[in-house]
Amino acid sequence: MAYTVTTQTPASRIAAILGVVLIAVLIALPFFAGRSAIQDMFFILTMLVLAQFWNLLAGYSGLVSIGQQALVGMGAYALFGAVILWGVDPVPAILFAGIAALVIAVPTAFFAFRLNGAYFAIGTWVIAEVVRLLVAQWKTLGGGTGTSLPRDATRDMWFVDLIKETLDVRSAAARDILAYWLALVLALATIGCIYWLLRTRRGLALAAVRDNTQAAESVGVDAGRMKWIVFLSSAFGTGLAGGLIYMQKARISPDAAFSVTDWTAYVIFIVVIGGIGTIEGPILGVLVFFALQSLLADFGSWYLMTLGVLAIAIMLVAPRGLWGLVSERTGLHLFPIRRRLSGGSLKLEEK
Repeated sequence: MAYTVTTQTPASRIAAILGVVLIAVLIALPFFAGRSAIQDMFFILTMLVLAQFWNLLAGYSGLVSIGQQALVGMGAYALFGAVILWGVDPVPAILFAGIAALVIAVPTAFFAFRLNGAYFAIGTWVIAEVVRLLVAQWKTLGGGTGTSLPRDATRDMWFVDLIKETLDVRSAAARDILAYWLALVLALATIGCIYWLLRTRRGLALAAVRDNTQAAESVGVDAGRMKWIVFLSSAFGTGLAGGLIYMQKARISPDAAFSVTDWTAYVIFIVVIGGIGTIEGPILGVLVFFALQSLLADFGSWYLMTLGVLAIAIMLVAPRGLWGLVSERTGLHLFPIRRRLSGGSLKLEEK
């Protein structure tokens, strides 16, 4: 009797082929799309990155953080600090954003991991507020009013001149295209790395820790180590996204960079309506969120109320989100991680 263990399905193979085509189209998008479309895609991709990392924390590890704005803001300010104080080009300065978020995540995890459930969530939010207040005292970077990237830094940014000559666009449009391509790379790397992680033994350990920490530890899983790995990895990726977002904006202030609405509430909404605990969920969720934002953004407070009512309705009708509802009814999995036995034959021998 010979069997092989596989995670692939016919649907995932088709999705992989379509994904390659989609990636090629997204890479070529600046050659035929306008600046507005590039900016919209940049927003979608960066929010997708933030949603995937929050989903990794909450959906796969059970760490429900509402302090992600601390990582976004710290990453953004680290980029501005590297550019303004040290003269680093904004493109490589994105790496400083990830490192700064990683550094701030260490003491955050040290205190937050001593809390559980709702106390953990509230603890991360309190720490984020403390970080915001401290950064607001950083007078060199504008204090409470914020600051902008130097004009020469944005003008002489890596690859901008090459994009201007290749696509025959102005400097501002070239910077948007550069930011878009970097966001595309970050989004693809995020999805690829998370999918790879979930297919490994550590992915199984994460699911065990999320479902029952005590039971996971009883079979040899180091729950504390897994939480540290996921929390720090998520912090690094979130910091990179924060640096990239504010490199494109070229203007920063503490209230904007540490906004709990923009960088945590919206991200949670994306993951919840899309489907928590799945890779496909945040992808679907960010598309729904963008569509709602485009349709309802002019309605002021009604926009936020509509998002809240929609989130509640989806949680009641489809507790696993829209993608959870789809996969439950169709059995469709574009990023399958469940292991299956395939092949095999049974041969009986007469003696």
